[in-house]
Amino acid sequence: MDFSMTEDQTMLRRMVRDFAEKELEPIAAEIDEAATFPAESVRKAAEIGLMGIGYPEKYGGSGGGAIEQVITFEEVARVCAATAVVIIASNELTGHPIYMHGNEEQRQQYLAPLLRGEKLGAFGLTEAGAGSDVASMAMTAKRKNDGYVLNGNKLFITNGAEADVIVTFATVDRSQGYRGVTAFIVEKGTPGFSVGKHERKLGIRASSTAELVFEDCFVAETNRLGDEGRGFRIALESIDSSRIGIAAQAVGIAQGAFDKSLAYARERQQFGESIANFQAIQWMLADMATQIDAARLLTLRAAYFKDEGREFVKEASMAKVFAAETAMSVTTRAVQIHGGYGYTKDYPVERYFRDAKITEIYEGTSEMQRMTIARQLLREN
Repeated sequence: MDFSMTEDQTMLRRMVRDFAEKELEPIAAEIDEAATFPAESVRKAAEIGLMGIGYPEKYGGSGGGAIEQVITFEEVARVCAATAVVIIASNELTGHPIYMHGNEEQRQQYLAPLLRGEKLGAFGLTEAGAGSDVASMAMTAKRKNDGYVLNGNKLFITNGAEADVIVTFATVDRSQGYRGVTAFIVEKGTPGFSVGKHERKLGIRASSTAELVFEDCFVAETNRLGDEGRGFRIALESIDSSRIGIAAQAVGIAQGAFDKSLAYARERQQFGESIANFQAIQWMLADMATQIDAARLLTLRAAYFKDEGREFVKEASMAKVFAAETAMSVTTRAVQIHGGYGYTKDYPVERYFRDAKITEIYEGTSEMQRMTIARQLLREN
C-alpha cells in the first residue's frame, strides 16, 4: 500500500498552494468582511486550470481525477474557504451531472465553458420544504409544446447570483414522488428566471448564497438533463460526488487553522517562554494534527474509490462527516490557542472557525451522513 503522491500530484499541490498564498490569502479577510464575491480570483484560478480540474481536456478540463480535485480544493480552502466552495459548486456540483448525464451537445455547450472558467455554474436543488428530503420537492415542470414551464423557488444556492449555468430540478408529477423529479439546465437571462434573496451568512461570506426564482420559465426539451423522472438519481449521484469535495474543503479549513495555531504557539510568549512549551498546548496541537491526517486519508480514500470506478457512497459520507467535524474541532482549538486574540478579526482563526460550521450542514448534514453510512453498512452485512 503506497500513501505517497505521484510526482504530478505533488507538483499540483505545490502549484495550487503557491497560487492560493499569492493570490487568495492577501484578500481573504477583506472579501470575507465585505462579503464580496471573488470574481477576479475565480478568473485567475481559471487561467491556471483549477476550474476544470478532474475532467478531460476534450471538454475544456485540466485532466486528472477525484484525487486531483481533492488536492486542489484542500489547498484553496486552506487560505480561503469561500473561494474553494465557489470552485467546487461550479466544477463538481454543476459540472458532474452535465458530464455524467448530458449528451454530447450539452457537454460542449455548457460543460466546456464551465471547465474553462468562461462561465460559472450553480446547482439548484434545495427548497424551503425540501432540504434533506429531496423527494418533497415542490417546484414543478409542466410540459408545453417542445419544452417545459418551470415554477418554483430554490434556496441557499451557492453561486446563485453569479451563475451563468444552473442545473436545477423540478417534478413533472408530484403524485409520483421522487420518480417525478427531472433535471434541467437553465441559463442566466432565460425569461422567467431571476435571482431573489441574497443570504447574509455566518461564514464563507465571500461566496454568494441566493434564492433562485422560476416564474413561468420556459426551457426547451433540449435543456432537459437525462431522461424525464431521472432527476432524483442524478441529484443524489451529484451530491455523493461533491461530498468528497466538501470533505476536502473541510480538511483545508482545518489545515489552515492548524498552520496558524502552530506558528502562533511558537511566537507567543507567556511566563517567560513560548506557549508551545506548555503541555496543554502541545496536546491540543497533537490532537489537531492527528484529526487532520485522519480526515485527509478518509477523503483521499473516497476519491481513490471514485477514480477506480468503485462504489464510494459510504466512503464519501464517512469522509465528509469526519472531515467536517474535524474542521469544527480544530478551529475551536485554534481559537483557544490564540486566546483573546483568536476571538478578534485581527487573526484569521476567527474566520476559519466561522467557515468550518457550514461543512457540517451543506451537501448533507452530519446527521444525514450517519444515516447514509448506517444504511450502507446494513446493506453490506
